[in-house]
Amino acid sequence: MTYRAGWIHFTNVAPILDSLVLPAGVTAITGVPTEMNEALLSRRVDIANISAVEFIRNADALEALPDFSVAVLGPVYSVNLFHTQPLAELHRIALTSQSAMSVALLEVLLRGRGLSPLLERAEGTAEELLAAGFDGVLRIGDSALREWYGVVGPLTPQTTMTSLPHTARGITVTDLAEEWFALTGHPFTFAVWAYHRDNPPPPALVQAMREARREGIGHLADVAQRHALKLGLPERVVQHYLWNFRYHLEAPDRLGLTEFAAMAVPGHAPLRFGPRPGALETTR
Repeated sequence: MTYRAGWIHFTNVAPILDSLVLPAGVTAITGVPTEMNEALLSRRVDIANISAVEFIRNADALEALPDFSVAVLGPVYSVNLFHTQPLAELHRIALTSQSAMSVALLEVLLRGRGLSPLLERAEGTAEELLAAGFDGVLRIGDSALREWYGVVGPLTPQTTMTSLPHTARGITVTDLAEEWFALTGHPFTFAVWAYHRDNPPPPALVQAMREARREGIGHLADVAQRHALKLGLPERVVQHYLWNFRYHLEAPDRLGLTEFAAMAVPGHAPLRFGPRPGALETTR
């Protein structure tokens, strides 16, 4: 029987997915986060790197691989709120329909500041939506990375990613993961690799994913070069962007995930993870 994977193949998972060779009996499709979230929950796919908030919301049915994540400690550069007024003065924020995770994080951060602007679904670039009358625009993924650099760049030989400004041309870019770190001091886990508890992935697929991750991280400059060409960004930007991620769901990442779960989905079912690499497989 075929085992079906659903991949959100943004640049941030290129070190895992670019060199992944699927074992026999496994197929894969790709899509944006909300599409893969729905595909997993409806069982059109059997495993997906889904938004952490959907894993939390469906913790009664789902389990996650124990050592795979898309997490950061500090800025992420690709989950950004673009705004023309200070955060406390925002009235209308445009939200992308592509991501449940970024919206949930934004809501947690706004509540933490005691803010309640109107949140509306709208699609377009940050600058298009700001020009259309929104005073804040939430953008995610590769597009958000490009638009962030379009506002705060360019890099020069004397500057680094961390020294670029947050405000330019009348637009401020607030990095939501950086805001989370300022609030909690913990990493933020954006995605996990989840599956239904009654249908775990075949060991050959998990092993192939671990081997692909080793290959990708070991050749990060090559991965960055390929994706910089696709994105139209300097290789330096993409390489820094990629080496910034935490891909192993380590103890600090789980701590941040647990804290976010309590804030975003109070009363959620316990979060469950499969056995650690090398651990004895439990009887299912």
